[in-house]
Amino acid sequence: MPDLAGKTCVVTGATSGIGEATALGLVRMGARVVIVGRSQARGQATLARLQAAGSADRVDLRLADLASLADIRRLADEILATCPRIHLLVNNAGVVNLHHRINADGFEETFAVNHLAYFALTNRLLDRLVASAPARIVNVSSEAHRFGPLDLDNLQSEGKYGAMRTYGRSKAANILFTRELARRLEGTGVTVNAVHPGAVASRLGAHNGWVGKLAMGLLKVFFQTPEKGARTSLHVATAPELDGVSGAYFARCREKQPAASACDSETAQRLWDASAQLTGTGSA
Repeated sequence: MPDLAGKTCVVTGATSGIGEATALGLVRMGARVVIVGRSQARGQATLARLQAAGSADRVDLRLADLASLADIRRLADEILATCPRIHLLVNNAGVVNLHHRINADGFEETFAVNHLAYFALTNRLLDRLVASAPARIVNVSSEAHRFGPLDLDNLQSEGKYGAMRTYGRSKAANILFTRELARRLEGTGVTVNAVHPGAVASRLGAHNGWVGKLAMGLLKVFFQTPEKGARTSLHVATAPELDGVSGAYFARCREKQPAASACDSETAQRLWDASAQLTGTGSA
């Protein structure tokens, strides 16, 4: 187990499921961990569990709605004000929407939370990560990216809506973002990789009402535990043998080839440009 004493890590979607398990693993390795969640009640409960597993002064809670660009901006400002160094960012928060939803910023919510939040938060913290190098970024994607490919002409999933198609496209966006960011970070000492955690019993679709909760409950018997799901994230975040590895995709702690459509450099650059325009970040 790597020793992360003196390292600062930020984990989004960390108040349940894979995110909490990832944060717990980092705490046990000695890191200072900033957990990000939306719910005050779940956040405080998770904070107590993590503090009990480590040291009370090594775990911080930040609340933010990652569907909101304003909240992401405030979150980033709070993190930058309280973390002189950031050695690891794990973009883990995600949603699956059964129906087409537009958020307050005018974006389809699955795309907003699963991709634009990754893009906006990472870019707002990027200078601090570079200044803290060596540092790592882990983007939690999914094998569902193969349901894509990403449609750059319909990022808001207008027209006939399909929940898994939209989710898959957002996960393809994670891989494309990872590859383009890796290209831009060459020589900085900061690496970025994407991971597939596997099918995990989590709160991913919990906000879809009783239908979503029923579906997750029925499928739970087929899912692995959050602790097992967090293994690949923790491996890619901390394994010494992965020093310098960047722009890759991992599943079950091993590098894996993503779908060809998620490896297209031109698509990755076009997605970056579109995301920069939508979020007002990453344009440099």
